[in-house]
Amino acid sequence: MLKYTIKRIISLIPVIIGATLIVYVILSMADGDPARIILGEDATPERVAELREEMGLNDPVLVQYGRYMLNLLHGDMGVSYRTGAPVVTEIAARLPNTICLALVASVVSIVLAIPLGIIAAIKQNSIFDGICMVVSLIGVSMPSFWLGLLLILLFSLRLEWLPSFGADQWQCIILPSFALAVASMASVARTMRSSMLEVIRQDYIRTARSKGLSEGTVIRRHALRNAMIPTMTSIGLQTGILLSGSVLVETVFSWPGIGRLMITSIQQRDIPTVVGCIIIFAICFSIVNLIVDLLYGLVDPRMKSQYA
Repeated sequence: MLKYTIKRIISLIPVIIGATLIVYVILSMADGDPARIILGEDATPERVAELREEMGLNDPVLVQYGRYMLNLLHGDMGVSYRTGAPVVTEIAARLPNTICLALVASVVSIVLAIPLGIIAAIKQNSIFDGICMVVSLIGVSMPSFWLGLLLILLFSLRLEWLPSFGADQWQCIILPSFALAVASMASVARTMRSSMLEVIRQDYIRTARSKGLSEGTVIRRHALRNAMIPTMTSIGLQTGILLSGSVLVETVFSWPGIGRLMITSIQQRDIPTVVGCIIIFAICFSIVNLIVDLLYGLVDPRMKSQYA
């Protein structure tokens, strides 16, 4: 298992290189001069040219990228063009907020999705099953930022029950976490239903029923564990998507996380901060997938043979 973990960590390197290179190339083609943004519109052309030379912005894009990656090997993500602070400090101040939002949204989606998927599978072709599938389809199709705006209009402006921005009190996380969790909940519920339908038709489930076990015992002890294997894959992917997909939700709700930081940095062409955020998202996504792969051995003993 340790060897497998090391291989997965090594496989993260080309992901980071590819993601950061794409970001560098795209931002290099965008309008706007970082030196002009830093100095302001009143700066003289001479001062702008001098700052561009100091920052190495006159070098080719690949040279700038190579210099950044060399500094990254030493733990240096550069300095923010916007604030002048180290990018590591900027990200470290906001990463806990993003992780907290993603974890709460993930818990909400799992708690709601798994029971819905199980009940929909047990009561296949019933009214409840139809309602669950329609709700899941709407949840998957609905953009999270649009749902967030609807939640703000209803619960913040009309009913005045919950705050619509910030993170200064615990109630602030309710609306953004729910807006972020709906799509994940719908996807996990559909996966859980499909997996459960496949499992409950197996011969060993009929054998367990023929022994006189109650339906609840059959579902809990025999069907659920096997049905959770593909569902865990969906949960892992959705958790990684929640971390990276929080960009728009954080912007809508003014949540002080990495997503909002990245949007602000893109608008001001703060390349070091944008690349730093992309790296953090890639690492978090890969870590979540690695944890899910390792948990397979706990759910299904047959998976342990792969680590032997």
